[in-house]
Amino acid sequence: MCYSSLFLCVLFKKMLLRSIWFFIIISLLLLLVDNQCGIYVKAAKQIVKVDNISTVDDALNFKIYYGQTFKVIKNAIDGKSYLLIQNNSRMAARTKYCTPRMKSFVVPLSNYSLDTDTFPGIPGLLGTCKGITAYDSASQCLLKLYEGGELTMVNKTEPEQLSQFSAYFTSATDQLQACNIATFVPSSEDYPLQRAEWIKYLAVFGNLEVRANSVYNAVKQNYECLAKSAASKNSTFKPVVGWMLFDNGVWFFTTEAYKTKFVVDAGGVNVDESINKMTYNISAPDDLEQLHAILCSVDVVIDETYTPDPAAYNVSTFLQNIGVEDQSCFAFLTRQSIWRYDKKIHNGTSLDWYDSGVSQPQLVLADLMEAIFPTGNYTTTYLRNLSKGEQVSNTTNSDKCDTNAFSPLEPTIVPCQ
Repeated sequence: MCYSSLFLCVLFKKMLLRSIWFFIIISLLLLLVDNQCGIYVKAAKQIVKVDNISTVDDALNFKIYYGQTFKVIKNAIDGKSYLLIQNNSRMAARTKYCTPRMKSFVVPLSNYSLDTDTFPGIPGLLGTCKGITAYDSASQCLLKLYEGGELTMVNKTEPEQLSQFSAYFTSATDQLQACNIATFVPSSEDYPLQRAEWIKYLAVFGNLEVRANSVYNAVKQNYECLAKSAASKNSTFKPVVGWMLFDNGVWFFTTEAYKTKFVVDAGGVNVDESINKMTYNISAPDDLEQLHAILCSVDVVIDETYTPDPAAYNVSTFLQNIGVEDQSCFAFLTRQSIWRYDKKIHNGTSLDWYDSGVSQPQLVLADLMEAIFPTGNYTTTYLRNLSKGEQVSNTTNSDKCDTNAFSPLEPTIVPCQ
């Protein structure tokens, strides 16, 4: 009887011990799952909410990772990691990194400035913009803020002026990398949607991931709907599109990936990639003859030639540059399809193509669809038709801004079925 009681006692203790360990293991697993999923993290009697997240689906040159009270952006272009610490965490007051490989910022940013010489416009995400580096911007709303005294002009070559901001965003990777400089380079991506997804990169600094997700999803869905519509056109004929520019007596066919992708998605084809010579000197008779032979196969021309005065650049300028006398064989002339992407400019120089055209590629795609398959009932945003004498639209007046520049960006959705 005594041995039996002893046996039961030992057995009960073992079972109790196993139950305690089971409870501890389950508790740890639940805690780990909660922390990994980013639901709530307790720290110093605070609850820091970190379920406001973005995932990078299309862009290749940045990634976002989430921790308990922080997030990390890894930028493949400048090779840096940006540690973004929530301002209501203990970590915010005691952690600061500024090394060649890592910089830290407290988010949401209290203020920031933009290198408007290089920064593609994505308005409406961070409402604490306080500085710009140049007046040359195609964004009427940004101009409105500056003229209203809500933005200050800063000299980007003066570190002291930049240091007053929590962050300074620039697309120039060769600029002096002070501790508060964050590189923002959507132009590093090959394809339109990849470039547009950098809205998420910027939003992370303001804890505005939910808003950025909504904007990007709307842009992507509209873009893909338009591309599907273009692909569904039952036509054995796909117009040939040539992107060209003229510089110092030489014509170049340009083949940047995002431009050729736009053409394909709009239902066209690009100038034959098998052409082994992409530059043509108009002063050389053989070159000029080859250029004209190629142009006879082109249905749509997009003239990218730089000019200090876009308003004065017209179809006569283009024809003079290509040295055309007999126009009979050129389909792009009979189709009246010579275009430039300088329709919307500021102060005669700054093109909105490089500004909102980055964040709203669905509008660029719609423009190209109209250029390739003209309907006559769609008004383009960025492209103007030289053949039809279309003029530039100058955005010098900030009163054209019909919304609050700090209000959430509402992408322009093109009707699509």
